[in-house]
Order: sequence, then structure tokens, then C-alpha cells
Amino acid sequence: MALPEVLLTAVGGDGTCGVRAWALPSALPLMAYRGGSTAPRSMCVLRGEYVLAAQAGKQYINVWETQRKDQLQQKVICPGVVTCLVASPDGLHIVVGIAESLYVWETSSGGLLDVLCRHYQDIMCLSFADDGGHFVSGGKDNLAIVWSLAGILRNGEPRHVWNQHTLPVMDVCCGVGGVRARVATASLDQTAKLWELGSGLLLFSVVLGMPVTAVALDPAEYWLFCGTSPGTISVVPLHTTKREQMVQINAEEKNCLRGHKAEVTCMAVTMDGGMLVSGSADGTVCLWDIDSGQCIRTIPHKGPVNALLLASRLRGVLSNAEARPSLPLPRFSRLPRTAEAGGGTDFFIAPEEQIYSNVLSSWMGSVGEQQSSSLSTDFQWDSSLGFGWATQGLSCLVLKAFLCCFGCMLGVIVLLEATTWLPGPCKELDHGYS
Repeated sequence: MALPEVLLTAVGGDGTCGVRAWALPSALPLMAYRGGSTAPRSMCVLRGEYVLAAQAGKQYINVWETQRKDQLQQKVICPGVVTCLVASPDGLHIVVGIAESLYVWETSSGGLLDVLCRHYQDIMCLSFADDGGHFVSGGKDNLAIVWSLAGILRNGEPRHVWNQHTLPVMDVCCGVGGVRARVATASLDQTAKLWELGSGLLLFSVVLGMPVTAVALDPAEYWLFCGTSPGTISVVPLHTTKREQMVQINAEEKNCLRGHKAEVTCMAVTMDGGMLVSGSADGTVCLWDIDSGQCIRTIPHKGPVNALLLASRLRGVLSNAEARPSLPLPRFSRLPRTAEAGGGTDFFIAPEEQIYSNVLSSWMGSVGEQQSSSLSTDFQWDSSLGFGWATQGLSCLVLKAFLCCFGCMLGVIVLLEATTWLPGPCKELDHGYS
């Protein structure tokens, strides 16, 4: 039995609406998360416990706990105005588009893994593959770029760069199948293109004769849905389309859904593949029956619908449970860990360095308990400033230098003390020092 899905919608323009949850297919309101207007394509659900939505035109992300309505829980401060936002299906990572850069955060620690600067104009859209191993970004520079999380941690380079679009990429959608999935991209150049994620090959292009602003795939990848700037939605059958490089679609054909009066901004398909949900700049959300092509529900909103998504596991939304999130949301770092190491925050002493610290403490115990305790404390404080991220070789070098200086100081002290009781030339040497 399929899990019931919840529709989340976010609007812009009105600062009080925030995010709303709706039951499907009845379209009954379930929850309201108030706190501000949402930027286009900037809403996601984290582990089914948090709803994240970027504030339009601001440098922060609003965060709500799913089971607590009408209460803004937290604000995540970002380095710039957020243009798009997505979370991995497993909830381990969050990718945020800020201007032409991508910020990749780890949700368990809040650490900033990397800042990716491959686009050279604003990033418009993001989409994760269903296995969480890859994500795709599209921007005003006409590029769609495939990123691998493993590749980001290794060298920060993208897996594929698709440059076949001639105008800004407005939306991307990843199908199911992990690295074997297909990716659909929508562009203002009046085309929607279908790619293979693993190989990066272009399968075919769909020419619609009008700017394409949103795109969606059903789970079985039988249909490709293309939302346009006039408000129509073209339905492209993938299971019967001939294997041609380019397909021409006439907007007057029967496979065209009409119900919106303005640009289609976002779309999603239910898990069973039977219903399409579309949002528009005219402030309406339409529920479509895919088999018949009929609009079965229309949900009005008080502003343009900038983002929507379907979620099957939202804690406390479909029930009255008041359970708190299993993990608290950490404070997100604004700088990569390599840049923050000099500041002494959010770092730890490595195990091998702790061994050297223990050896030094035990050796200094023979000199004196108070001096040993003091110097060990100083060594631990220095470790928090820099030793936590140094390599083992660097730690050995610093330790040797410290011991050498300490030995020289002891030698000078012994020499000065000896001159106070040695006769003859040593007394003259003592006078020389004084």
C-alpha cells in the first residue's frame, strides 16, 4: 500500500502565507507554516522533520519543524541571497545556490563541505537524483551541470557540463534509477531536453515553440511534462516517441493541459504516476488526472506559487503526534572547514596528536607537577587553534621544536646556577654574565 502524500506549496509576494500543507487528492488544508515569502524553487523537506524555505530577496532560510504549525523555529543565515535550494533524499546534505556559486552543507554537523564555482551567472534550479549521489544545477549561463558528491569531496570538479541550451535553464528534474536515471531540463530557448545522467548523452530535444519554464517526469518515465510561459502544459509521451534527436510539439495538440493563466513555475508527479500537480504565477495550484488530462482540483493562493513538492513522510502532519525531531538542526558554517581552521572553531584534536600530548604530559611530570599541568594546558589550547587540522608530520615537527627550545632553556638555567658556587674562572664567567 502506497504511503499517503502531502502537498507542500510556497508562495511569494505575501509575507504572511509562508508554506502550506495540503492533503491529496482532496486538497484539504493540513498545516500552515507562517513566516515570509519564498524565493522561486527554494523549498525542501529535510528527513521529514523540517521544512526549509529561502526568504525571497534575503540572506537567510526559514526553518520549521513539521509537527509544529505557525511557529518559526530557526533561521539559517547564508553568505548571500538564495536563488535555489535542495536537500538530498537521505537528508544528509543541503545544496544552496547563491548567485553563481553552490554551497554544499553537511546537515549532521553543519559543516560547509565546499563552495562550487563552475557557473558564471546566477543559478536558477537544483535537483537531486533519487540515490542522493548526484545533483544537477541549471543557471542563467545556459549551462546544466551534473555534480557527484564523491567528486566534490575529491577534487570539486563536475561530472558533466551540458551546454546545448542557448538561453537560461529554468528548471531541471531527475528521474529514478540513481546513476542510470534520466534528467530533463527546461529552457527559455523553447526546448526541453532529456539526458542520461551516467553517460551525459543527450537523448532527444523537444521543441515547443514557446519558452519552457518548468519540467517534470513521472516515476515510470512514460511522460515528460513541459510547463510554458503562457500557462499551458505539454505532455510528451516517452514510451511511444521515436528515437529521433529532435521532436516538434504543437501547442494545439490534444496532449496539452490548459488551466493556468500565467507562467507555470513548478510541477511534480505523485508516486503512483496518476496525478500531476502544477503551480503558476497566477496564484493557483492545479491537480491533473494524467490519464484523462482533466483538472480535478484547483487550489487558490494569495500570491504567485514559487515552489511545490510532494512528501510521503512528514512527522506530525497526517497525525496528531507531537514527537520532536530525532536530530536537532545544527548551526551552519559560513566558511569551509579549511578556511576556519585558523580560527580555532568546530575542530578537534586528532587521535595521533592526542597521543603526543599525553606523552609530553607524562614526561613533564618529572620536572614538576605545577609546571607540567600549566604547560599541558597551554599545549591543549594551542591544539584547538591549529593542531586539530594539521597533519601528523607537521605535529611531529612542532613537537620536536618545542622540546628543543625547552631543553635549551633548561641548559641556560643550569649554567647560571652553577656559576654561583664554582670557584676560579667560573666566578669570572659569572661576572661576565652579570
